[in-house]
Amino acid sequence: MPEKLKITNNIRRLRFFADEMTQIELASKAGVSRQTIVALEAGKYTPSLELAFRLANVFQVEIGEVFEVAE
Repeated sequence: MPEKLKITNNIRRLRFFADEMTQIELASKAGVSRQTIVALEAGKYTPSLELAFRLANVFQVEIGEVFEVAE
């Protein structure tokens, strides 16, 4: 069985550079709960592909700028 990938994210940094967007604002724009954003930022939750694209769309960046595979 292949090893599971460790995926990291830059959500907190992207929020900071988006006029210090709050977790609540991001959650509302992405259509999820604040708890989901908290779990994502903490690396405790891997989003669906759909949610990953929605988050990238909120920040108007490529998905690879939001999520990346850790070495």
